[in-house]
Amino acid sequence: MKQYLVAIHHSDDYDPSTEGEAMHRDIDVLNEEMIAAGVRVFAGGLGSAKSLRAQPDGKVLITDGPYLETKEHIGGFWILEAASLDEALEWGRKAVIACRAPVEVRPFHSDPSGAD
Repeated sequence: MKQYLVAIHHSDDYDPSTEGEAMHRDIDVLNEEMIAAGVRVFAGGLGSAKSLRAQPDGKVLITDGPYLETKEHIGGFWILEAASLDEALEWGRKAVIACRAPVEVRPFHSDPSGAD
């Protein structure tokens, strides 16, 4: 089966304290459903980013925040095993509702050659 990234997007001014118990419960239910269906490989939330950029002098500059100027960032994700993109999109639809946030679904290539 192919693997898919289901990423949750948050606005740059997202405040995690606005997440209510109902949302956490809905995400827990979705995780349990994914596990029961055998599609969830792993999941996780993400903290603040550090960006690294090569400098002309060969050193590496480390700064806070994402590399690109964006209005959103990835706040968490699932890696799922699904039979098709359509199946992964169905899980993505459930994630949109549970997380109350936009979701992105992409094929996930764990083989560096992209052959998987």
